[in-house]
Amino acid sequence: MYKITGTLLSEVEIKAKVKELAKRIDEDYNGEDILLVGILKGASVFVADLMREIHANVNIDFMSVSSYGNGTTSSGTVRIIKDVDVDIRGKNVLIVEDIIDSGVTLRNLVDTMQTREPKSLKLCTLLDKPHRRKANVFVDYVGFVVEDKFIVGYGIDYAEKYRNLPYIGIVEDVE
Repeated sequence: MYKITGTLLSEVEIKAKVKELAKRIDEDYNGEDILLVGILKGASVFVADLMREIHANVNIDFMSVSSYGNGTTSSGTVRIIKDVDVDIRGKNVLIVEDIIDSGVTLRNLVDTMQTREPKSLKLCTLLDKPHRRKANVFVDYVGFVVEDKFIVGYGIDYAEKYRNLPYIGIVEDVE
């Protein structure tokens, strides 16, 4: 049986980091319009909070992608389940993720998005597990570098549960 056994990041820590990231994003884009592309479902909470803290003109869209097919290991090929609704050509696109670990899916997504000729394409993640990286992905904005723990909350789920937690908790098998 899996149970939340501790808190990795508190609601206060997350809120402070979101404000810090938004400030850096505002400075880097220097008043230019930004299209935030949240990766569903996990990044939905993060992207909503982030967009409220950015002062530049922000548009928002979402994508849902998979590289797993019917297996449990990445195929290395991204399958777009839900694409953005707008043409990104000539736009400043900021892909927003909840967590990056292997980077395989994201590397392929970035390559796909680059073919659509955005003005700029950057990456933002709340959580990064660089020690699990299998694909070379440069992340422009990283909230927290975290250990390889099973976590939930703040949009991240276990079996579609716990997304609504305002903090990020550690889940362990307590049997």
